[in-house]
This record gives sequence, structure tokens and C-alpha cells, in this order.
Amino acid sequence: MSAPPGDDRTILRASVREAILLLTLDHPSGFPRLTREIVGALDREISALAQSAAARGCVITGTDRCFAAGAELAEITALTPVTALEFAAQGQALMWKIERSEKPVVAAIRGHCFGGGLDLALACHVRVAAHDSIFGHRGAALGLLTGWGGTQRMPRSLGPGARAQTLEWLVSAHRITVEEAFDTGLVNRVVPPAQVLETAFALAATRR
Repeated sequence: MSAPPGDDRTILRASVREAILLLTLDHPSGFPRLTREIVGALDREISALAQSAAARGCVITGTDRCFAAGAELAEITALTPVTALEFAAQGQALMWKIERSEKPVVAAIRGHCFGGGLDLALACHVRVAAHDSIFGHRGAALGLLTGWGGTQRMPRSLGPGARAQTLEWLVSAHRITVEEAFDTGLVNRVVPPAQVLETAFALAATRR
């Protein structure tokens, strides 16, 4: 999937390396958004992964500046009650499909990982983050609440007794540092930026 020259849209690039599917979210600004089009494209790729005899796993990544910055606000503000429910269901279906994948799906994170982007990362089986990563559900600052399962997956990632920590981070729109993310179990590995993809590929090839 690619965008015409000059097009200011998030695109999803798919490639295969050493039997691992690499899904790369990209945007001219460096801050890819999870639009309805992109959510649908991710869903199709994860479905194809399940049917592929050759692919052993999957790595999802973004740009050097951002894994994913969440949903596109212009789309969100244009939603009606009916289309909002449809978009929430579409995103939830994708996250469930990733979480339940029999093949490992690894998030390779650099820079910002916010909102729906954090939901996407939380649905992955493993999260590898660079030293420059930062996380959060910033919706509270905008009067929004994630609808793609992050409110359930975050406390599960943080482990027993994490409900209070999760609630504090969600309602305060707290920017979670990579140190906080690692200390609480939100991410599994923290590595130098240049090693994020290689580490993610290694984990996708060996996990499960």
C-alpha cells in the first residue's frame, strides 16, 4: 500500500524478511495515524499472516519519531454515533486478532507511542522499545477515552496490583517514560534505537 506523491496520508508498507512479516506505519510528518483505512489494512495483513505457511511471525513498527500517534482526530470529530461504534468495533477486532494470533507479533517502538498506537502495541505479544520512546493514553487531555481495549490490556501488562497505576495514568494523561514502562512491565525490552528492529525480528523468530 502506498500513497501518491504529495499525498499527506499514513501508509502501511508490508515486506517479508527471513520469514518474518514486517509492517511499517509511515507518514510524511513522521507521526503515523491509525485511520480507518490503516486499521483495515492492518487487519488484512494479520489475517494473511495467519494463513501464510511461510511467515513465522510479524513485526509492527513505525518511524524513527513515532510508533503510532493514535487515531486521526479529523476522522474522530466527523464520526456520528453509528460510525463511531463501527470504528470502535473495527479497532477492537484488529487488537483481538493480533492478541490471539498463533504466530508471534512484536511491536518495535521508537519515539511516541500514544493513544490507539499504545493500544496496538499492547495487543502485540512482545514490546521492544528504544531509549527514546515515550508512552501514554493522552485522550483524557482531549476529553476522549480509548475504545480499542487499552484500558483492559494495560493493567494486564503491568501485572498484579496495577489497577491503581493504570487508572492514574489514564485519567491524568500521564506521559510514561521508557524507564517507567520497563519497570512496570509495559515493555519487555529496552535497547538502543539502532537495535530495535533487529531485536524485534529475533524475538518474532524464536517466540512461541
